[in-house]
Parts: sequence; structure tokens; C-alpha cells
Amino acid sequence: MKKIAWITDTAAQLDDAFIQRHHVYVLPLSVVFEDGSYRESIDLTQGEFYDKLKAAKVSPKTSQPAIGEMTALYEQLQSEGYDLAVALHLSSGLSGTYNSALSAAEMADFKVYPVDSKIGSFPMGKMIEIGNELFAAGKEPEEVVETINQLAAKSHLSFIPSSLNQLHKSGRVSGTQAFLSNILNIKVVITFVDGITVMKEKVRSNKRAKESVNSALRADMETGMVPEVAVIHCNNEAGAEAWKNELMKEFSGLKVEVIPLSVCVGVHAGEGTTGLSWVSY
Repeated sequence: MKKIAWITDTAAQLDDAFIQRHHVYVLPLSVVFEDGSYRESIDLTQGEFYDKLKAAKVSPKTSQPAIGEMTALYEQLQSEGYDLAVALHLSSGLSGTYNSALSAAEMADFKVYPVDSKIGSFPMGKMIEIGNELFAAGKEPEEVVETINQLAAKSHLSFIPSSLNQLHKSGRVSGTQAFLSNILNIKVVITFVDGITVMKEKVRSNKRAKESVNSALRADMETGMVPEVAVIHCNNEAGAEAWKNELMKEFSGLKVEVIPLSVCVGVHAGEGTTGLSWVSY
């Protein structure tokens, strides 16, 4: 059997047990504050990031892994006896990481299959998990990549920023929009469509915003199989746990977990954001 490595980035937010079990190598995305660049999960924790975000006078920027870092990893994998790697990265609609992986793969003397997840967070881990199962069943890399591409089209991620303040600071909405949102208690639902984030809905109150996301989940559960859901959040575990309990009460037997969003999402969405993510089959 071929020895296969998986490569991803910190947008996936994988835990250590998953990383070890599936032979995953994680390239860190970075956040650039006025005082320098910080690699996610290496140079600062989630809590430290949000502390710095609150204190920042200028909204930070995000940065992708360098091509040199990618090619060095590919060379390392070859020296460790791997036959090939599948590099699954954050949507190319949000980051240049996937395109950098394409370029690095051409430069390296090692077989790498770059894949655009067209999303972030929870679905990326599911793609790796299912891909590993396919390899174990004897499927060829091209077949595995094709299945992952199909899963990308069946993946869903929606989130609700607690306010539009950080979206304003990062240049995504105007100051007037942010002001009116806070005054009128308007919540927006942001979701992935064809690999990019779009503002799907504006509603009054967080309760209505959550119901909008729950309705999308119900629709997918009626037309397909959704065995598990992730409640995602930006440093708001209490809010995520509350949403998890609501889902478990409504959908008996549904597996629900709580996971943080990448701090690179937090740069734009802001602290307090919550949402849902799932893959339908």
C-alpha cells in the first residue's frame, strides 16, 4: 500500500488526535498586526488573538503560507518515505493558498494533488476523513480527488457575526451599515456560495438569524443524509454550546460538535460570531 500524506492549513482547525490519526501536515495561516506577523496555532492562541484584536488600532490582515514553505514540506515528505500527498486548502475564493500549492507542486520533485475545498472549517476535516477511507479501500488518487470535489459541492457553512463592527474595520461593510445594524439589532447571515462568502440574509434579532441557518439544515436533512453538524464560533464557546443543545433537542440522534473558527475568519467576522457547518451525502 502506498504511503500517503495529507496537507492542509489552519482554516480546517483540526485537533491533534485527528492530525496524528490521518497523517496530516498543517501549514499555518498568519495574521499580520502592526507589531508583526503571527502564525495561527503556533505564535498565538485563539484567546491571545482576540485580546490583540480588541486592542488593535488598525484591523489586522491575513497571510497565506509561502511557496517556499510548501516546497520544503513536500521535500520533507519525500524524505520520510511518502509516495504522494493530497493538499486540501481553504477556498481559493478567500485565499491564495490553493494556487500557491499548485505552483509549489509543479516545482517539487514529489507527487502532490492540490485540492480546492471551496470552503473552510469542519467540511475540510470530513473531506480528509472520507478521502482516507477511500485510499484504504484501494481507490486511486484521481478517484479520491474527484470524490472530494463532489463533497465540496455538498458542504455548507453559515455564520452570524455578533455585530458588523469588525466587518467595518476590515473594510467589508460601511460605517453606516455597521451603525444601523447595532442600533436596529440587525443580524446578517453569511454563507459560502461557489467558494466565496456572500451575505445571504438580514434579519432582526439573533434568534431569527439562527432560525434561517437551521432552516437550511432542515432542508438538507430532508433531501439527503446529514449525520453530523458542527457549531462553529469565534471565541464564543458558550453561545456555541447553547446552539448545540438546541439542535440536539430538535434532532434526536444527530451528532453535534463545537469547534472554533480560524482566527483568519475572526479578523473579519469578529469575536462572538457563531454558525453551523455540515456535509450532506
